[in-house]
Amino acid sequence: MSISPDTLAMWERLATQRGQVDPFCCTPKWQVPFHEAFTPAWPLFVAASAGSLVAFAVAPLPEEAHALVPIESHWCFGCPVLGPDAIDLLLDTLRARPDITTVAISGTQPQSPQQHALVVAAGRGFRAGVRDDGIQCAASLEGGFDGFLSRRPASLRKNLRTAARRAQQAGMTFERVCPTTLPDAIDTYARMIAVEQTSWKGLGDCGMATGQAKVFYDLMLRRLALTGDGRVIFAKLGERDVGFIFGGLAGGYYRGQQFSFDESCRHLSVGHLMQIEQLRWLCEDGVTRYDMGPLSGPRMAYKAPWAERHMPLQTLVLVRR
Repeated sequence: MSISPDTLAMWERLATQRGQVDPFCCTPKWQVPFHEAFTPAWPLFVAASAGSLVAFAVAPLPEEAHALVPIESHWCFGCPVLGPDAIDLLLDTLRARPDITTVAISGTQPQSPQQHALVVAAGRGFRAGVRDDGIQCAASLEGGFDGFLSRRPASLRKNLRTAARRAQQAGMTFERVCPTTLPDAIDTYARMIAVEQTSWKGLGDCGMATGQAKVFYDLMLRRLALTGDGRVIFAKLGERDVGFIFGGLAGGYYRGQQFSFDESCRHLSVGHLMQIEQLRWLCEDGVTRYDMGPLSGPRMAYKAPWAERHMPLQTLVLVRR
């Protein structure tokens, strides 16, 4: 389906309201690229009224039945039910579409008012269950860059000072890039992929330089360029890119997406230094929160010293009786 600019703007606005766990991942900047890269055969169902919106994909089930599932249905970070009257919009759809026998609503908080209201509204017509989707983590940027650092462990601050001196002696510099045109986005992404191919992920053929992940992040950066909300920093040694960190803005929130660095530069603590440079930029822009994504899972423990807020996510599953 074609989504009108007005509906996209409403979707974007609602995603940053009402205390979503992962606001950026509720927006079309995250959801639409996933659909285009991973599930283009599943029709989108996006319905809006004054101040509310629901945004699902329609997945086929046996016997001509269908399921409403999150558009981004792999990690299930975003919530597809946005705004004060969104539950009524969803119920209207279910009454009009008896072929929809299952609804999966991701991005909900355990025992939250929204989750409770969804279960109550579904009533006797649906069985309800939940699936845990891990813990998201974030850091407040209150007090700016100095305020953020003051809340980090002393050991981390000491290590960062040592790493900064070592990188400066090696001649490392950092370049900020905010793509605002399609050519900007294409050029920036090509540089990111070149770095990715020199990282442990690229060398192991398991990163964002292959398969549909490569398409997904490419489409995301292009969409971010439409509003100037992409934030990319490159670490450089001379003219050579040796690292990048990438994320995007949604309202006052920044959501980190990917970072990578040349494996031969691991001794220079490139990852930590790029985090610091990104934080400095975000604080200059007045961003209020840095969302770091999942804390649980393989290779995610490095986020713990950087984050102070832990937020569980669940997917609520409704099955028609």
